[in-house]
Amino acid sequence: MPAIPQRFVLIGAFAALYLIWGSTYLAIGIGVVSWPPMLFSGVRFLLAGCLLYGWLRWRGASPPTAREWRSATLLSILMLGFGTGGVTVAQSLGAASGVAALMVATMPLFTVIFGYLWGQRARLLEWTGILLGLLGIGLLNFGSNLQASPLAAFILILAPAGWALGSVWGRYLEQPPGLMASASQMLAGGGALLLASTLYGERMQQWPDAAGWLALAYLTVFGSIIAYSAYLYLLKTVRPAAATSYAYVNPAVAVLLGVTFAGEHFGIEEGLAMILIILAVVLIALPKWRQRVD
Repeated sequence: MPAIPQRFVLIGAFAALYLIWGSTYLAIGIGVVSWPPMLFSGVRFLLAGCLLYGWLRWRGASPPTAREWRSATLLSILMLGFGTGGVTVAQSLGAASGVAALMVATMPLFTVIFGYLWGQRARLLEWTGILLGLLGIGLLNFGSNLQASPLAAFILILAPAGWALGSVWGRYLEQPPGLMASASQMLAGGGALLLASTLYGERMQQWPDAAGWLALAYLTVFGSIIAYSAYLYLLKTVRPAAATSYAYVNPAVAVLLGVTFAGEHFGIEEGLAMILIILAVVLIALPKWRQRVD
């Protein structure tokens, strides 16, 4: 088969992050009606990891080394466990999909903060963005949605922090090449989430309905295999600011879908918080957008 030009691969990868990841919050909200949250996330990532890993091995890809498996386990706990798993738990506690997406949009703020651990210094513009983002988080917690569930609000702060730490740390860890990095992380992350589900005592109360199975299938194929692989590809190919630019778009997509299909309420506080958080992410990204592509 002829090679696909890189510009088309990049366009497809960005489209996957902007549109697919924006829609996963609604799918998670549908899924947790039928599934316990950590079990739901664990099955999702384990299925996706098995499918992708099996396909790669069938095509002749080498298995990860022991060091690469250690890296995959560490990063998956941070990004898929605390990150995606935390969002799933928060939505099972009542957080609206649009509000969850907006809190996750603060991830670039935490990326700048964690960058200090590896000697990366923030500029004044980035510190201004962090301040605005923190104000947005505070305002979001005054909204009726998160006031009804303080635990969900706390988890939604930990989720982007875990994802950000994994994104920054992953640049300094030895990982498998190409899609094998996605497969190994999803396998490790799925296993970790299933272990957490077992230790927490999650139990299926009833067999999932059709909507629950469809949500699982959509998140496994589109949210995990396609979109997560696209994110890891972009992290290695373009500027970090470009790879995390989905944070501008996902909240708008999630809010639109949540209001239209799930009857979610998005009040004045949430609207003002969205403006502050997106402005904060833009300010943080501006200095990096001026840098040349690696």
